[in-house]
Amino acid sequence: MKHSLKTGLSFGITSGIITTLGLIVGLHAGTHSKLVIIGGILTIAIADSFSDALGIHIAEESKPNTTNKSVWEATLATLITKFVFALTFVIPVLLLNLNLAILVSILWGILILSILSFSIAKKQQKKPYKVVTEHTLIAIIVIILTHYVGQWINQVFN
Repeated sequence: MKHSLKTGLSFGITSGIITTLGLIVGLHAGTHSKLVIIGGILTIAIADSFSDALGIHIAEESKPNTTNKSVWEATLATLITKFVFALTFVIPVLLLNLNLAILVSILWGILILSILSFSIAKKQQKKPYKVVTEHTLIAIIVIILTHYVGQWINQVFN
């Protein structure tokens, strides 16, 4: 696979998982509203996908000897991957009670992030458990922090 596509896919998947999990966990802790959480996911899927794609676009343009084609490949791969992965979190929220949906979303996000991390470690001939642990630990920190921020916002503004 081309480096530009790997860049866009890995960034899009990671950002789609971490950003969306942080958002839904924080919104759940603050509102306990399916409507608010679905609205947040859709907003992330659109606005943050374009924002991240533009960020990758500019970062790739700033690299020396990068072709216009590879810049656009990374840009579009980021946009599509982030959009699709963010939207996958709508499914459990629509189908399950909210508490279970949040748990399923967390497990889904950690599973996909672990698979991506394992794949990266194998390709780089690193110990997979170290890479998977590092990446999932960061995701768990985001989940914990956004949960408490959501609770704090609920207490302060409710």
